[in-house]
Amino acid sequence: MALEKPYPIFLSLLLALLLHSVVAQPSKNNIISLGTSLTAVENGSFWPSPSGDFAFGFRKIEKEDGFLLAIWFNKIPDKTIVWSAVLETTGDALVAPNGSKVELKSDGLFQLVDPEGDQIWIASPSRNGTDHAAMLDTGNFVLVGHESQNLWQSFDHPSDTILPGQVLHSPAQLVSRYSQNNFSRGKFLLRLQDDGNLVLWTTHYPMTLANIPYWDSHVFGDGFSLVFNQTGSIFVQSSNKSMVASISSNAPSTQDFYQRAIIDYDGVFKRYTYPKGHSSSAWSVSHNIPEDICNKIVEYTGSGACGFNSYCIFDDGMKSCRCPDGYSFVDPNDVKKGCKQNFVPQSCDETSSEAHHFNFSEMQYTHFPSSYYDYFYQVSEDWCKQVCLDDCHCAVAVFRAGECWKENLPLKNGLIDTPFGGKAFFKIRKVDSSALDPENVHVKNHISKLIVIGSTFLGSSVFLNLLLLVARSKLVVYWSGHNNQEDPKTSPSRPRMNLRSFTYDELVEGTNGFTEELGRGAFSTVYKGVLPDIPGNLVAVKKLKMVNEIDKEFEAEVSAIGQTHHRNLVKLLGFCNEGEHKLLVYEFMSKGTLASFVFEDQKPSWHQRVQVAIGTAKGLLYLHEECNIQIIHCDIKPQNVLLDDSYIAKISDFGLAKLLKIDQTMTTTAIRGTKGYVADEWFKNKPITVKVDVYSFGVLLLELICCRKNFDMNIEDEHKMILIDWAYDCFHYRRLDLLVEDDDEAQIDMKKVEEYVMIGIWCIQDDPSARPTMKQVVQMLEGFMDVPNPPDLPSFTNQW
Repeated sequence: MALEKPYPIFLSLLLALLLHSVVAQPSKNNIISLGTSLTAVENGSFWPSPSGDFAFGFRKIEKEDGFLLAIWFNKIPDKTIVWSAVLETTGDALVAPNGSKVELKSDGLFQLVDPEGDQIWIASPSRNGTDHAAMLDTGNFVLVGHESQNLWQSFDHPSDTILPGQVLHSPAQLVSRYSQNNFSRGKFLLRLQDDGNLVLWTTHYPMTLANIPYWDSHVFGDGFSLVFNQTGSIFVQSSNKSMVASISSNAPSTQDFYQRAIIDYDGVFKRYTYPKGHSSSAWSVSHNIPEDICNKIVEYTGSGACGFNSYCIFDDGMKSCRCPDGYSFVDPNDVKKGCKQNFVPQSCDETSSEAHHFNFSEMQYTHFPSSYYDYFYQVSEDWCKQVCLDDCHCAVAVFRAGECWKENLPLKNGLIDTPFGGKAFFKIRKVDSSALDPENVHVKNHISKLIVIGSTFLGSSVFLNLLLLVARSKLVVYWSGHNNQEDPKTSPSRPRMNLRSFTYDELVEGTNGFTEELGRGAFSTVYKGVLPDIPGNLVAVKKLKMVNEIDKEFEAEVSAIGQTHHRNLVKLLGFCNEGEHKLLVYEFMSKGTLASFVFEDQKPSWHQRVQVAIGTAKGLLYLHEECNIQIIHCDIKPQNVLLDDSYIAKISDFGLAKLLKIDQTMTTTAIRGTKGYVADEWFKNKPITVKVDVYSFGVLLLELICCRKNFDMNIEDEHKMILIDWAYDCFHYRRLDLLVEDDDEAQIDMKKVEEYVMIGIWCIQDDPSARPTMKQVVQMLEGFMDVPNPPDLPSFTNQW
């Protein structure tokens, strides 16, 4: 985004204000006097602007028995709507029944009433001093006072559109409609925030809460405004009237073209133009933000730019959503509802083997960011397809240059992305498969279950069991039509996660002599590097210092990370072990540490913090219970949680991890970790279990909730210095609002705030047995398990 010098814009703005002062004054032929009204009827009357360019009145909604109270371009054949009244409670467009009336009463009250006379919308609760109303040639409808001042205007209450001459002062927002002809609230926002930043958001549809930002102006300050001036430029200006960010410029003249800018139903902020005096013409798009929305939206919760199980294509300024082979739209008239499978999915019944009933439909350059549940690398394309075929949960295998992602339904964030360079293999049932009929699947499974039950009753006879087993196999083979199918391929074993061995000279060159430092700790320093043959090129190179037992530390970290893979763990790409030179090469995390994300001035959203908490918990759950060798991290803190491009949390730094053998549950070792995050058992020479990580996570969770460090001596109130004590006091006295008092989004979600504080308090119990497991923590964070009321902080009761 190019920023322009402020001086020319001053002249433009001055000219715009002069023009606005001329055209914004109501003339006698467009004055709407007190006591005037309009009624919602087919082909009813309206109030035009002096030139007739705009009109205010009722517009019939297609295929519905209702009317919008709206403003529209009146000289254009399709009467394009630029404003409509909305319901204050939901933000949806207000649909008035036939016979409703909008009236400017004799006492100055401007309201909309239904056919029975009950008020359903009001422009302003104040009726004092209203002299008349007017529809202006700017597209602004105003209530005017006795001293010619605007008491209310539609420009201050926009729906999804802004017009030349309109200024939005922070905080303000535009809300997209649901579809082209459905004026209900959609799932996208253009918000000029309190901090001055102009941001495009998806929403937690059908709720109005912002979900994921996918474009912003990168400008911050107090008193900012979004201006669409009469020369056709759209920009953000500061309180001193200087332009700080150009959003759209080089537009044709507003004298010759009608113009509007809209947060469209597809999520793209577009500036449209229409030549005046050309009734046979059409609106054309002159500017798009973002340029390719399909590549911009990656939602953790939600379907992405299109609906679930569909993929997005952006072509010639327009977004379209499509279904892959084997899928069709749930509702062809509403593509936002996504796609469904046109076949019976693969059964996970352990008594059946259906892999041979499926094959793949290939799509180039297609993928579903952040939708995968398993990942492999250094594998072949055939291996990737086979491992998906043998997994009943796998719906799509995505392959690119030795990397393989397994993805299950519902698929989200789908798009065609040529730079990605990979391909997607959609698993679909073969056309001639007997299992296409859901009844066949039901009967076959039913027969299998009956045979298994019979086998159980006759279990005293080994011979009878063998006979039943053979009979069962024959019946299943017969029913599935196996005689006419190829034998399923043998499932490949999971590939060994081999790490690349780098030479020291390679890493010296890749880091430009270790010049750009990313961070440092007691035993290492991390540098940014560029390695051409690594996907994405950027890496983080961790250079370990020569200290006592450095070989053991090095071997522990390489061994730990080399045997793990999870979306919430930082991936180890390779290592260097040349004498005193011991280095680890990791994937590069562009958003840095969780500490810098949470503790800096710009507070992350409540939703982002919730997702980071869940992601970190899932990473720990994997280390504790799901990988081949149980791992205790021993140093969970915000500095050891990194964030990728999509703000997905990934646990890093296994250098202090203590590996446990399969048959072990605890170990004793020297105190490790960081002050403030260390569990009590470290200091009491007690056996160390995975519960030390649970304690550290509890402290981190409270930090995420409050966006502050666990200890802050700069806080004047000494009762608030130690976060875990203050959080418990706030919970005990039912004043959790104090923990998030400056966070509007969190205060709207106080039930979850309370649950998360309770989870944090459970995690930091003194007695390790009183703390939950990370599996229980994940279930509580995601709402699949109730959170019990925690005891006082010193707890010695085994609840878990």
